Amino acid sequence: MNSSATLPASRPVIRSAADVSQLVNDGAARGSHARIVVAIALGGVFLDAYDLGALAFGMKDISREFALSPTGAGFVASAITFGAIVGAFIGGFLTDRIGRYRVFMADMFFFVVAALACAFAPNAWVLGGARFVMGLGVGIDLPVAMAFLAEFSRLAGRGNKAARVAMWCPVWYAAISVSYLLVLAFYSSLPAAHEGLLWRITLGFGAVPALVIIAVRSRYISESPVWAANQGDLTSAARILKRAYGIDAALADDAPAHSAAPHRAAWRNYGALLRGVYRRRTVLATVIGVASSFAYNAVAFGLPVILSSFLAQSMLTTILASLVLNLGFAFVGGLVSVRIVPRVGAWPLTVLGYVIQFAALVGLAIVGKPATGIAVASAVALLAAFLLGQGIGPGSHSMTFASLAYPTSLRGVGVGLNQTLMRASSTVSLFLFPVLAAALHTKVFWIIALAPLCGLIALLAIRWEPSGYDVDAEDFESPTDVDPPAPTAGRPERQTHRDETAASL
Repeated sequence: MNSSATLPASRPVIRSAADVSQLVNDGAARGSHARIVVAIALGGVFLDAYDLGALAFGMKDISREFALSPTGAGFVASAITFGAIVGAFIGGFLTDRIGRYRVFMADMFFFVVAALACAFAPNAWVLGGARFVMGLGVGIDLPVAMAFLAEFSRLAGRGNKAARVAMWCPVWYAAISVSYLLVLAFYSSLPAAHEGLLWRITLGFGAVPALVIIAVRSRYISESPVWAANQGDLTSAARILKRAYGIDAALADDAPAHSAAPHRAAWRNYGALLRGVYRRRTVLATVIGVASSFAYNAVAFGLPVILSSFLAQSMLTTILASLVLNLGFAFVGGLVSVRIVPRVGAWPLTVLGYVIQFAALVGLAIVGKPATGIAVASAVALLAAFLLGQGIGPGSHSMTFASLAYPTSLRGVGVGLNQTLMRASSTVSLFLFPVLAAALHTKVFWIIALAPLCGLIALLAIRWEPSGYDVDAEDFESPTDVDPPAPTAGRPERQTHRDETAASL
C-alpha cells in the first residue's frame, strides 16, 4: 500500500484504492457530512428494532380480531423473523454487489409499504405477508447500515470504527423503549371503543421514521468511498470524499480514473468467509452473535413474564419495569461501551459482559422464584446486571466483531451471514423459552446460562481484537504481506493473514 497518500502543502492525492481507505481512516474534515451519514444509518437500525418489537403487545388483539388459532398467531408473530433471515442473506450479497447506497435507498421502501399494509391488513394472511416483507427490509438493512458505520469512520481515537459500529446497540434499545412508550401513549389516549386499533396504529407508525429517512437521505447519504474505490472507480471515490467526507482529494497524474476491479462481489464470497484467516473470525463472530441473541431474546422477550412472576403486579407495572430496566441498564451499558471501546477494546468488554451475564443467570437459577422482599430485590438486581452485561459486552460488540472481521469486499456478506444465523438463533430462542419455562420454571436460567458460557469460551480460544485494526487494508495485501504484531495497550494493533489472528491480547 502506498504510504504517502498526501503531498506536503497540497491536496491529498489518490493513486489507488488503498489511498482512499487511508484518507477515511485518518478521519473526516470538519463540517463534513460523515456524522450525518452515520446518523442516517443508525436511523435504519432504529427502524429495524422498532418494527421487530412493535407487535409485542398486540398479538392478543390480533388473535381475537382474526380468530386465530395458536398456529395462526405463530405464523403472524414469526413472519418478520423469517423475512429477516432471508433478507440478511440476500442483503449482504447485494450490499457488496451493487453498493451500499443503492441498497439503502431501496430498503426504506420496504418499511413504508409494509408498515402501511400492516396498518390496513384485512386478514391474517395479508398481515403475515406484510410482516414478512417488513422482515426482508430489516434483514437487508443491517448489513448496509454496518457497512456505512464502518466505512465512514476513522480507524483510531474517539468515535473510531468500533465505537461507531457499537452505537447500533444503544440505538436498538432506544427503539425498543420508544415502541413501549408509544404503546403506552396510544393505549392511554385511545377511547375504550377503539382499543382494537392499537396494534394497527403502532405498526403503521413505523412508516413515519422511514419517510423521514427517505426525505433527508438524498441530500446527505452517499456511496461508501472505499467501496467505490474497490470497484475501480477512483473518480467517484474522490468525488464522494469531497461531498460527504469533506476531503478535497485529487487523482494522481499516473492514477487510472477507472481501473480493473479486483473485488467484484460474487456468491462464492460466502465461501471465502470460511477459508484462511477469515474462518477463525467467522467462527468467533458467529458464536458471539448467536450466544448473545439466544440469551438476550430469552430474557428480554420473556422479561414481562419473568417480572410478573417475581412482582405479581399488573401489566402496566410490568411494562414500566421492563422499560426502566432496558433504559437504565442495557441502554446505559451500551453508551458506556461506545465511549470506552477505543481505549479498552471490544474483546475485553465482551469478555466482561459475558462474565456478568453468566453470573447473573446462575444467580437467578439459584434464587428461583423469590418468596421474600429481599429475594425479589435480588432477582430484579440480577436481571438488571444481565442487561448491563448485554449492553457493555455482547450486545454492543456482536456487530463490532461481525463488521470489522472483514474488509470492504467481504463486509456485506460477512454481516449478512452473521445476521442470518443470529435471526435463526432468535427464532429458536423465542420458540424454546416458553416451552422450557413452562417445564423448568426458573431452572430455565441454567439452560440460558450456557449461551454466555459458550461465548466466553470462544473469546478465550480466539483472542482477536477488531478495534484499532485496519481490516480494510487486507483488500490491498497479498497473503504473504506480513507485518509482525505490534502490541499496543496490551493487545495486537496490526495483524495479517499469516498471523491467523491468534496473537495473545
